[in-house]
Amino acid sequence: MHDILFAYEPYIRLAAFSGVFAVMALWEFVVPRLKPAIGRGWRWPNNLGVVVVDTLLVRILFPTTAVGLALLAEAHGFGLFNVIPLPASIGVLASVVILDLAIYLQHVLFHAVPALWRLHRMHHADLEFDVTTGLRFHPIEILLSMVIKFTVVAALGAPAAAVLIFEVLLNATSMFNHSNVRIPLGFDRILRWLVVTPDMHRVHHSIVPRETNSNFGFSLPWWDRLFGTYRAQPTAGHEAMTIGIEQFRDPRELGLDRMLLQPFRGEAGRYPLGRREVEK
Repeated sequence: MHDILFAYEPYIRLAAFSGVFAVMALWEFVVPRLKPAIGRGWRWPNNLGVVVVDTLLVRILFPTTAVGLALLAEAHGFGLFNVIPLPASIGVLASVVILDLAIYLQHVLFHAVPALWRLHRMHHADLEFDVTTGLRFHPIEILLSMVIKFTVVAALGAPAAAVLIFEVLLNATSMFNHSNVRIPLGFDRILRWLVVTPDMHRVHHSIVPRETNSNFGFSLPWWDRLFGTYRAQPTAGHEAMTIGIEQFRDPRELGLDRMLLQPFRGEAGRYPLGRREVEK
C-alpha cells in the first residue's frame, strides 16, 4: 500500500492541482468578484513561470518528497506518532491539523522577520488577486518552507496518507482562497468558519500594513481567530481596497526576472510585524 501511495503521489497531486486550477480559473472568469485592472496575458505567464522554477528547484535539491520522508519515518520508527500508538484515523486527522498550524506559524514568521519578509513580499507584490497569486512564491521561500515542512513531518512521525492529504489540501485551498470569485456574502460568513475564503484572505493582500498582517491562515480559518490575527473585512471595502504593497507598484515588476530579484532590492519597508507603525 505504501509503495503504491509513493508511486502515485505525483499523479494524485498533479490531477488535484490541474482540476482545482481549471475550476477556479473558469469560475473567476465567469463570475469575478472584482474587475481586473491588469490582463491575464501579462501576469499569468510570469506567475506560472515562478511555479516552473519552484518545481524544478525542489526536484533538484530535495531527494525525496514529504510523503517519502513520512514513509521513511514510519519504517525507522521515529517521530511522535510512530512512538505513541494511536488509531490510524486519529493520527491522520491530528497530523493534518498540526501541519496546518505549522504553516500558519510559518506564515506569521515570514511576516515578522525582515529578511524572510523580503522573500515573502514577492507573493504580496502581485498587483491583482486571482488563482495564480496563490501559486506565486519566491523559490528561496519555497525551499525554506520545504525544510520547515520536513522538520515537522519528521518530528510528528506523520502518517504518509496524512501528509499527502495535507499537501493536496494546502495547494487546493491556496488556489481557492486567492481566487477572484464571487461567493454570496451570507454563504461566505458561514463558509469562513470552515475554510479560509477568498474574501477573508483578500484582506491579507491589502496595501495597508495592519491588514497585510492579518488573516494568515491558508486552509483552516481557526488559527487567526484563536491567535487574534483575524480581520473580517478591509477598512476600505473589497471594491476600493488596493492590492499589493507600497514597493514594486510598476506593472513591469510583474515580470519573472524582476520578481526573482525583488528580495534583493530596496528596503524591507514597514510591513514586517516588528516594524509596524501606529496608523491613525
